[in-house]
Amino acid sequence: MTKQSISRRRFLKSTAGLAGASLAITRTVSSAVSEQKLTASDQVPLGKTGLSVSRLGIGTGSMSGRVQRALGHDGFDRLIRYAYDHGITHIDTADGYQTHPWIRRAIKDLPREKFFITTKMGGRPEDPLKELDRFRKELGVDYIDSVLIHCKIHGNWDETHKRLIDAFEEAKHKQIIRSHGVSCHSLPALRKATALKWVDVNLVRVNPQAVKIDTEKATYFDDSKPKHLEKVVDLMGKMRENGHGVVGMKIIGEGDFTRLEDRKKSIRFAMQPGLLDGVVIGFKNTAEIDEAMQNMNEALAG
Repeated sequence: MTKQSISRRRFLKSTAGLAGASLAITRTVSSAVSEQKLTASDQVPLGKTGLSVSRLGIGTGSMSGRVQRALGHDGFDRLIRYAYDHGITHIDTADGYQTHPWIRRAIKDLPREKFFITTKMGGRPEDPLKELDRFRKELGVDYIDSVLIHCKIHGNWDETHKRLIDAFEEAKHKQIIRSHGVSCHSLPALRKATALKWVDVNLVRVNPQAVKIDTEKATYFDDSKPKHLEKVVDLMGKMRENGHGVVGMKIIGEGDFTRLEDRKKSIRFAMQPGLLDGVVIGFKNTAEIDEAMQNMNEALAG
């Protein structure tokens, strides 16, 4: 046997060994990834926007923001910072909640890039870009991650609010905002949102008890709630097919779910695979944050 053939045999043996080791490492890594636990604080993709949000977000608009403002600035600061310390970095607000300056104070000295801030513009202002400048000043930020047209009810909102649609698109081009979309409060408005390519992000009212979800009328109450829930879920599926980001609200029925079992049921429903990218819940104390995270983690664990 020649020296060359011995060297080749050793090379092949060594290569096979390396390949086997590589495969073993790959299987180990794949197994570790598959076994990785999903949590409330995970950063998850927001549709096909290229942006990410924490799976659980903190809302600042309970009862139009009155609940959060009642905490006072110090209490509000503690709540936002507690959420941040626990990985909850998506903050949901709106011009109508009057919490923009409160958020500016609460996130002062914290890394801006760690937060995903959603706000909403109501009405039909003459100069939406000027309003966005005001929003940024009130929030103390150079850009806003997501700006939504607030609380649309009619199915032709894209026509009546074309000025806002065009302005938000311009603002996105100028990198004043990173994404745009709508929050809806009726099925006709939700259907329109589902069909529009312009919509990057949908904020959707949903819970399995069908409390305060979208109906065919602009009302919170209806006798055919289960049927409406089915319609809402169907539209959410189509939104995801269209690449929209989908964030759930009213997960605890705007505070109506006073029983723990109802809150757990709703979060389990919201965490089912493929339904939502994330949720926002309005909290008034740190105990509520702890409970929501625990309920969500348990639901994600199956």
